[in-house]
Amino acid sequence: MSKLTFIDFCAGIGGGRLALDNLGMQCVGFSEIDKNAEKTYRLLFADQEKNFGDLTKINADELPNFDVMIAGFPCQSFSIIGQRKGINDKVNKKGEIIFHLIEFLIAKSVKFFIFENVKGLINHDKGRTLKIILDELDNAGYCVRWKLLNSLDYGVAQMRERIYFVGVQKEILGNNEFNFSFPLKNPEESNIKDFLVDDAELYFDDKQQSYQTFKKYLNNKYNKDKFIIAELLNEEYLVIDTRQSDLRKYYNRVPTLRLGRHGILYVKNGKFRKLSGYESLLLQGFDKHKAQKAKDNILDTHLLKQTGNAMTVSTVQAIASKFLEFINNLEANNMNMF
Repeated sequence: MSKLTFIDFCAGIGGGRLALDNLGMQCVGFSEIDKNAEKTYRLLFADQEKNFGDLTKINADELPNFDVMIAGFPCQSFSIIGQRKGINDKVNKKGEIIFHLIEFLIAKSVKFFIFENVKGLINHDKGRTLKIILDELDNAGYCVRWKLLNSLDYGVAQMRERIYFVGVQKEILGNNEFNFSFPLKNPEESNIKDFLVDDAELYFDDKQQSYQTFKKYLNNKYNKDKFIIAELLNEEYLVIDTRQSDLRKYYNRVPTLRLGRHGILYVKNGKFRKLSGYESLLLQGFDKHKAQKAKDNILDTHLLKQTGNAMTVSTVQAIASKFLEFINNLEANNMNMF
């Protein structure tokens, strides 16, 4: 088979794109409306691909032909932390993005796709939203498999549950079964020490006004008399999440990185440190070279926001690698279909 081509929709900073790049596929364009995310994307990858922009305004005839669609379509309408309006979201229309993607699948006769969304999609509207999406993909001519996976099980120390969809054109399958299986969990747990490695002085201490707020937080009705700062500082590589009313402690992992929701601290060398954008990129599976490039050129506040909205590279790569195995086996049995 010649090199598979793909377009990266809802691209963000390119977590899905990097996964496919690593497997030898060729990007022929992307779609992203956030200008700050696009800046990071272009910094991390070759600058020549066209950004087709707002996919709700894309004319499919303007897209090049491509083999694979990858998309982490917007999750605001489905997330358990949102208003869960889903497909009926009439305010920002983000819940309808999936249907634009399906239109492109049909118009460009795309052979394969990999989609990602939040865990909340599974039970949204008592499962009806997911059923509608699966029915629409089936009507569009695709066989689909989906599964909830946790990034923690695929090479990073981040707890991040996401639903992943893998699809193939029924026409390509012919009489073959779609016997794709999602990747098994990594047998070894990642070590948090490999990710919390930023050398920037991002200490969190009495020198900052926000530290006084932190002290008050420790004395609220949920945390009062439960935590002593000196004891917390004795637990090396302890991860602390202050994004809820109650302080939450984690060992050898960080909680889900989220768009616009910061507040993750950790203990290193007896001091509190703030999680950095560089470390967040590593926790999303980006390699150190790209993470350093981003650190040197992009504001940390932007990186923290963008990584919270990114796809985990290592998880997508594990899925895509298994998908390539299936495709190669399919090609061997159906040479005339490729």
